[in-house]
Amino acid sequence: MDFTFTEEQQAALEAARAVFADVAPDAVPSPALTHGPVADDFDRPLWRTLAGADLLGLPVAAEHGGAGLDPIALCLVLRASARVLARVPLLETYAAAHTLQRHAPAALQAEVLPRIVTGELVLTAASAGRTGHDPAQLAVNARADGTTWILDGAQTAVPWAATADRILLPAHAADGRAVLALVPRSSPGLTLNDQTSTNGERYAEVRLDSVRVEARDTLTDPAAWETLRDLLTTGTCALALGLGDRVLAMTSDYTAKREQFGFPLATFQAVAVQTADRFIDLRAMEATLWQAAWRLTTGAAGPLPPAGDIAVAKIWAAEGVRRVVQTAQHLHGGFGADTDYPLHRYHAWAKQLELSLGPAAAHEEALGELLAAHPLS
Repeated sequence: MDFTFTEEQQAALEAARAVFADVAPDAVPSPALTHGPVADDFDRPLWRTLAGADLLGLPVAAEHGGAGLDPIALCLVLRASARVLARVPLLETYAAAHTLQRHAPAALQAEVLPRIVTGELVLTAASAGRTGHDPAQLAVNARADGTTWILDGAQTAVPWAATADRILLPAHAADGRAVLALVPRSSPGLTLNDQTSTNGERYAEVRLDSVRVEARDTLTDPAAWETLRDLLTTGTCALALGLGDRVLAMTSDYTAKREQFGFPLATFQAVAVQTADRFIDLRAMEATLWQAAWRLTTGAAGPLPPAGDIAVAKIWAAEGVRRVVQTAQHLHGGFGADTDYPLHRYHAWAKQLELSLGPAAAHEEALGELLAAHPLS
C-alpha cells in the first residue's frame, strides 16, 4: 500500500479545502435546541459552490464532464467536508455516481451523469434497510413486468430523501439477486415519512407501493449493490476521520490555552495521556481507511476480499470517533456543552456516524466469517 497521493488526488483535496474554508460548523441551529430537523434543506449555496469548483463530478468520467477520479480522491474530499460539518449530500452523490459510472447502461449514464457534474441533479442512496439492522437489499421486493420493474417495501433513515431528485436504492428480485433502482422522488406510489437523525438532519422513511421503474433506470448487475455499499461505508469512515481530526485539534488548542493551578491543562499527565490515546485512534482510523480505499481503487489482491479491509476500517472508525469526541467533551468540561461553541455539534455528528457504521461486534462477526471462508496461510 502506497500512502503517496497522486497529483490529481492532491488537487481535488486542495480545491475542497478552498471551498470548505468558508463553511461555519455552527451555521445552523444546534440539534439540542430544536424539536425537529435543524433545517428543511441541505446547504444549497455550498452545493452550487462545489459544482462551480468541479468537485461534484470527481467520480464521473471525462466524457460526461467529470474528472474520472477514484475512491481515494473521493475519501480525501469527504474527509475535508467533515472537518467543517458540511451539510450536503456529497457522500451519497459520490457513491451513486461512482456506481452508475461503473454499472449503468450507457443511455442512463448519458442522461444523469452530466447533470450530476453541474449540480442540477441531486442523488441520494438508501442503504439502511427496513429497520437499520436487516440487509438493505432485502427490504424492497422487485419484480419484472415487461419493460418495467415494480417495487414494494420500505427503506428507513434515507438521508436527504425529502430534497434529492432521485433515490438509488437496493431491492431483491425473485431469483434472489440484488438490483439497484434509480427512483424519482415524485414517483407514484412513493411516500416519504419524515425522520430526524441524531445530528438533527432531515431523513426519511421511503415507502414504495407498486412503484414502477423503467428497466433502463435499473442496474441488474449484482455487483452494483456491492459497489454502492462499499463506497458508502468507506466514505462514512472518511467522514469519521475528518471529524475526529478537527475535534482533536480543537481539544489540543483548548488544553494548551486553558490553565489550572497556573499551568496549561495540556501539561498535566492525565490530559497528555488521553490526547495521545486519541491521536493513536486517529492514526489507526487513517491507516485502515486508506487500506480499504486502496483496495476499492486498485482491486489489488489481499489475504481477504476487500470486505475484510472495509470491516476493519468500520471497527476503528465507529469506535475511534466515539472515543475522540468523548475525550474532547471530558477535557473541555462544561465549556464543551455550551451551544455557542461548536463541539456539541461535532459530538452529535459523531454519534450519527457511529450509528451509521453499526456496532463493532457486528463487523467483527463479519470479519470472522470471512476468515473462516478464506483461511490465512
